[in-house]
Amino acid sequence: MSITSDNPEHGLQFPGTFEISAMGAAGAGLDVKMADALEAAGFVVHRGRHRSRPSAKGNWVSVTYAFDAATRADYEKAHETLRALPEVKWTL
Repeated sequence: MSITSDNPEHGLQFPGTFEISAMGAAGAGLDVKMADALEAAGFVVHRGRHRSRPSAKGNWVSVTYAFDAATRADYEKAHETLRALPEVKWTL
């Protein structure tokens, strides 16, 4: 049995450019550490496609970058790379 989508635009399509977000403590330099860690792991990071958003009380920050992933395994490796950073509480 083969599982196929009736809409190829649905879901993640590899290779591609994806966004990854991480949440961590404000003031921890997450924006720089996140991009550096992804690049050190071999990913192409689109630093121009970066945004950050502080929490309502300013204690936390969500940082998002676009990056290239050739396969699903690469995509998952990017999440693992960021989760290994002590400044990162979780990724999306």
